[in-house]
Amino acid sequence: MEFVPICLFTSLVVKDLFITKTYSFSVTGMLPELIASVVVILIAFWTRSMALSVIIGLGLVFALTFLI
Repeated sequence: MEFVPICLFTSLVVKDLFITKTYSFSVTGMLPELIASVVVILIAFWTRSMALSVIIGLGLVFALTFLI
């Protein structure tokens, strides 16, 4: 049961990043979110800080949306 939260979180993230509104798999169109998610995964792994991960993730998505 210890892996249930991470499995649920992973399924939600994968659905938001890779599944379109027509329920097809796509890796295009979500570049800012994909870049931010990779950075947040690395930050969460190194720091183990949920607050820092959320703040940096939101900031990156906001910034990358305007830059890309």
